[in-house]
Amino acid sequence: MSLQYVGLSEINGPLVFLDNVENASYEEMVEIKCGDGTTRLGRVVQLEGKKAAIQVFEGTNGISLKNTKTKFTGKPMELALSREMLGRTFNGSGQPIDGLGEIYAEKSADINGQPLNPVSRVYPRNYINTGISSIDALTTLIRGQKLPIFSGSGMPHNELAVQLVKQAKISEGDGKNFCIVFAAMGVKNDVADYFKRSFEEAGVMEKVVMFINLSNDPIIERTLTPRCALTAAEYLAFECNKHILVILTDMTSFAEALREVSSSKGEIPSRKGYPGYLYSDLASLYERAGIVKGAGGSVTQIPILTMPNDDITHPIPDLTGYITEGQIVLDRNLNQMGVYPPVGVLPSLSRLMKDGIGEGFTRKDHSDVSNQLFAAYAKVQDARSLASVIGEDELSDVDKQYMSFGTLFEEHFLNQGFDDNRSIEETLDLGWGNGRNSLYLAASVLPRAELDRVDNEGLEVYYDHERAVKRFGLKSGPIIKELASQGN
Repeated sequence: MSLQYVGLSEINGPLVFLDNVENASYEEMVEIKCGDGTTRLGRVVQLEGKKAAIQVFEGTNGISLKNTKTKFTGKPMELALSREMLGRTFNGSGQPIDGLGEIYAEKSADINGQPLNPVSRVYPRNYINTGISSIDALTTLIRGQKLPIFSGSGMPHNELAVQLVKQAKISEGDGKNFCIVFAAMGVKNDVADYFKRSFEEAGVMEKVVMFINLSNDPIIERTLTPRCALTAAEYLAFECNKHILVILTDMTSFAEALREVSSSKGEIPSRKGYPGYLYSDLASLYERAGIVKGAGGSVTQIPILTMPNDDITHPIPDLTGYITEGQIVLDRNLNQMGVYPPVGVLPSLSRLMKDGIGEGFTRKDHSDVSNQLFAAYAKVQDARSLASVIGEDELSDVDKQYMSFGTLFEEHFLNQGFDDNRSIEETLDLGWGNGRNSLYLAASVLPRAELDRVDNEGLEVYYDHERAVKRFGLKSGPIIKELASQGN
């Protein structure tokens, strides 16, 4: 028999405090009956002796200190799970908000997840095709990976998230066992409508589970949203044998909600006012990605976060980078140039990419293409830095070629339309250059001697300077011809 407590000792923001509590547990669910007869849900977020701090889901407005009745349920927050979740929209605490009725649950699961035996993890292999060249070729998303997107205020990360949902697919089968779990935290109504409308218009809503936490929803709900989303993903992956891509946007809103709750509890702040347990809290979310031995599915994560003041050393991107396996960084300069998606090539990487590309996965030449484009674009930045000091006219002929390559690379490879869905073959062919295979951009303007990340065998097969020059309408004067012939 559970006890019912009458009255509260304190109310502070989204928290209520209760004294003389017996046998309460951390993260235990609580029913709060207000004086007007309504019932609200809460969760224990702090225990100090016999004093409990309870976070109220619906907020504390209208709650009285005297006649409020509190009942502890004896269990943590659970999410109702079913295959019927596909195509449905929920709020941040897992309640349906699409007007289609309740979910007939096949089971309920603790939103905090279950500890995963590290020995049972399977090393991530194979890739997820996003249809975006800059990601597929240079920072390939591997199935079971956690690969965040670092963005900034005003950058097109929402559009990129929608494009990923619309285009992402796996290579084998007909794609029916591939689904998306999409969670948005702290978004405005117009952004939430944009997400839902975009998915419906693209005809992909039937394979999407949406969790939406609006900016005017309770703070506590924002801290629960990613956990509910990942619980749904784990169920669909490990019990329904589906490959799940989880997109979480915006993790900065989640971290700021943690900071606000921590401040309400009177905890000592750490860097930038965030709680000291921010790292472990983020890790408890990101580490729920992966592949489990014996399961037919997988969980892949793309958390999206906005960097305050574009500061990549800010605690949120900094701690995220320690936990995840790489990052995709959106570049403001590219965005201002009109390049979409504005993926900054050099600061972006995928640490698991090498094990999920190449022959048997993408294509044999993928690694060579990626390495060469990275190396060439790095030299582009060096040439541009030098040009800003001495002027472009004073550059060497080779540096001028790199400047031209950089422009073409950004215009034709990085830049693609919102509705442009490129296959991995198209992406690699665009990377090479003769319309058949790969090194397109490099071959277009760079001398053969500069292509030092590709072996001679590959160059003999793929290098076609004349065709590439014709493709881009370049003037092949004596200097270009001389440079192109170097290394022959």
